[in-house]
Amino acid sequence: MDPQELRERLRKADAQLAFHKSIIDKLTHENAILKRLKFAAKSEVYNAEQKSLLEETLDTDLAAVAAEIEALQATRSSPAEKQQPKREKLPANLPRREIHHEPENTTCGCGETLQRIGEDVAEKLDYQPGVFTVERHIRGKWVCRCCEKITQAPVPAHVIDKGVPTAGLLAQVLVAKYLDHLPLYRQEAIFERAGHVIARSTLAQWVGECGIQLQPLVDALAAELLRHGVLHADETPVAMLKPGAGKTHRAYLWSYCTTQFNPIQGVVFDFADSRGGQHVRDFLKLSATSAKPGWGGKLVTDDFSGYKACFELGVTEVGCMAHARRKFHELWVNHGSPVGEQALKFFATLYDLEREVARAGSGTRLELRRRRSRPVADALHQWMRQQRQKIPDGSATAKAIDYSLRRWDALTRFLEDGNLPIDNNWVENRIRPIALGRQNWLFAGSLRAGKRAAAAMSLIHSAKLNGHDPYAYIRDVLTRLPTHPASRIEELLPHRWQQS
Repeated sequence: MDPQELRERLRKADAQLAFHKSIIDKLTHENAILKRLKFAAKSEVYNAEQKSLLEETLDTDLAAVAAEIEALQATRSSPAEKQQPKREKLPANLPRREIHHEPENTTCGCGETLQRIGEDVAEKLDYQPGVFTVERHIRGKWVCRCCEKITQAPVPAHVIDKGVPTAGLLAQVLVAKYLDHLPLYRQEAIFERAGHVIARSTLAQWVGECGIQLQPLVDALAAELLRHGVLHADETPVAMLKPGAGKTHRAYLWSYCTTQFNPIQGVVFDFADSRGGQHVRDFLKLSATSAKPGWGGKLVTDDFSGYKACFELGVTEVGCMAHARRKFHELWVNHGSPVGEQALKFFATLYDLEREVARAGSGTRLELRRRRSRPVADALHQWMRQQRQKIPDGSATAKAIDYSLRRWDALTRFLEDGNLPIDNNWVENRIRPIALGRQNWLFAGSLRAGKRAAAAMSLIHSAKLNGHDPYAYIRDVLTRLPTHPASRIEELLPHRWQQS
């Protein structure tokens, strides 16, 4: 080998080693912080529910960090050097289902027939809603008397290597936590009633390890969304419990999804510890330089200022007519305003026309909007300008009218493109179920737990959008992930998934 080439390879290997070492050091430091937080949480004053939620989150974070460190380790200890905790046997009273794994060929290479001399049995805990069962994986041992060579079927791959839960049990825990808003301490009680106690610390470890395994799939889903020219965006506050402070901090769950007119249905949630617009720009891969142009499509949003910088970087703003309508609805409901009542009639006509064209193709929708909706929108615009001249500055009515007039170009952009929706309600409906579980949204101080929850919900809610049973989807994905090629990860996305 050429010396110059050899030196270059060594340089790259050293750089890669240094990079991995820096990540391992960072994760090790984070691991130590989480352990201290877990100890501190025991001595701080929380109510019982807050304390339970915090402890299960810290346990999940610890498991996730440990899984990342293990994946990055250049050298691993041999099984003999690594002390494994002794696992309790699964209860004998649980129903058992035997799954046999035998070699496909029981003839040795020398031509002799193999003789079965024994078997290895591994038990895994499975769960169907309300019922525990045990899978007995039996791997027969076969030997060639001539060669004294032992043959066995390989150990089936699992998401949690050498773990006790099946993909079905893991899917149940994830769906219950992130779709049904059941924290792990409640699931612990449910499992106990079903006949087997699983400590919430164990459940937390499973959630953490599954989060690491599912992240590449969520990254692929986010990349899929950015291939489309029209997206919705919205954000909602959630509580984040910070150990050491003894109180909650307002964090935000950002959501991005394709429109109802798009045949590709998907939603991605992104957890952040603030409402800063940088989080949106990071998701859309936007930067202030032209060297790396990010997503340049049309973004449907409300009037939150955090989105404004995106529109200066090549993204086209599409306003939400529902937000404009809401201002006038408040005037009419709270004050009986005649101006509010008249404005609502204009909005009602626009929405009636939208319901008529909802199932039409993009071209047909655009033609009907131009012919029927545009005159209504123009009449509304002229009427608001006339009313504004009669109303004093600073009044609630003036503010409602100014909101629409200031954003009129963005609000009526749907009249120029048949692929655009009239409002942002589609993504608001995606994020609305999150409000039902806000009381269970208490995260640790790091962003890890919040981002893991956002990732799991992205897959679960995208599965629902595509008409799948979320439990069946997550179970199948967890079953296939360990052996699925990374180059074909997109086959497991909810809009492409076909149950195996």
